[in-house]
Amino acid sequence: MVLILGRGLGCAASFLIPVALARVFDPAGFGTYKQLFLIFATLYYIAQAGMAESLFYFVPRDRDGGGRYAVNSVLALAAMGVLTCVLLVALAPRIAGFMGNPELVSGIPWIGVFLLLMLVSSGWEILLMARGRYRQAAVAYAGSDVLRALALTLPGVIFGSVTAVLWGAIAFALLRIGATVATLLRGFPREAARPDGARFRRQLAYAMPFGAAVVVEILQTNLHQYVVSAQVAPAVFAIYAVGCLQIPLIDLVAGPSGNVMMVRMSEPGTGPAARLALFHGTIRKLAFVFLPLAAFLMVAARDIIETLFTARYAASAPIFVAWSATVVLAALPTDCVLRVHAGTRDLLAINVLRLLAVIGSIVPLMRVFGLIGAALATAFGLLVAKGAMLWRIGRLLEAGPVRLLPWGALLSAAAVAAGAALPVLFAGPFLGGWPLLRLVADTVLFGSAALLLFLLLRGRPAADPPIPLRSTGSCAVSQAS
Repeated sequence: MVLILGRGLGCAASFLIPVALARVFDPAGFGTYKQLFLIFATLYYIAQAGMAESLFYFVPRDRDGGGRYAVNSVLALAAMGVLTCVLLVALAPRIAGFMGNPELVSGIPWIGVFLLLMLVSSGWEILLMARGRYRQAAVAYAGSDVLRALALTLPGVIFGSVTAVLWGAIAFALLRIGATVATLLRGFPREAARPDGARFRRQLAYAMPFGAAVVVEILQTNLHQYVVSAQVAPAVFAIYAVGCLQIPLIDLVAGPSGNVMMVRMSEPGTGPAARLALFHGTIRKLAFVFLPLAAFLMVAARDIIETLFTARYAASAPIFVAWSATVVLAALPTDCVLRVHAGTRDLLAINVLRLLAVIGSIVPLMRVFGLIGAALATAFGLLVAKGAMLWRIGRLLEAGPVRLLPWGALLSAAAVAAGAALPVLFAGPFLGGWPLLRLVADTVLFGSAALLLFLLLRGRPAADPPIPLRSTGSCAVSQAS
């Protein structure tokens, strides 16, 4: 909850960046901005190669050597940043040609610099959380996100150009590097905060399969946007990008919940039964957030899009309905459980399967449904991956299909979501006026119905199978080799 509250302010500020810039730039300019930051978002996680996320695994297990793992991570990330920046500068004309937008040539080098600087500081909040400093991590998340929103939005609004946005982004990234260095100096003695070859080799053994899994995950996550970008003009891509709107509440709730679950699962003496109980407890909380949220986004899609991005992006609403289906699956923090068990090879194999599912479905679905089909292909790939991860988790936690998930809680959350959506569906055709007023009416109707149903159910699942909490011994965590 501390992390969720800390990230709330920051996520709200970050959410307003595209909302503000969509009003400043015309659709073609906004499409260029979205394409540039699509390149950044793709390479940011790929270039980390699992080194930042490896801190979640190693720091809680080696408190004395945490500083050395952190320095190893920073140095490796800096090297990857330099390499990625050089490649972006060299390949800028080809990238712009593939994405069908010559305006990208001048912006890609600056995105490369921004990417380099952000990679160096990408493990900052992770290091704080891995050491159990949740309050400090919450402050870091909130302060960083608010500052990023100001650094990107104000130059864009004042100067009205994408280049100004990129300069603001670079200034923000420099400040993050300073904060990362300060955290290392304050958190670890000088003799502990230095590179360590033996620990670096262990990090690589863990991070390389995980990094490969992330590469595949990012490719399949962003493939639909590249496919659309290569086929349509920047202004049309802007329509699609708005339809794939990222709701900050999802990361705000799911990210910290999954991270805390991972840390608690990694505590000594936590066996399969206790880990299953932690998995169930996290799902119960997330289900009552994400299932109703997905239903609301679907029934209020048109009013949400027109309120945030004006009526000229009304064509994004049907895409947003399809995209919102992915919110339901956010209630299952499956990848976190695999990472606790060092299942990076499992993640890699499952993400390859997910990528193949997207590749195999995106063209047929786009032929039938147009731009909506690209969003549906992404949702289908995620569904395939979640199913595969649940199968693997069942074996790790020694639980069959009946015991693996808290089915009662999931059914109760689904009932709340479906019941609350009905008043909005029935009243929608009779609501007129400004989009903001319609959205307020949607929210009141949905929220009132959801609260009533939740109270009727008393927020409790209907008879989940009991989980034995007797000690089963510590679950051995396999070391990645």
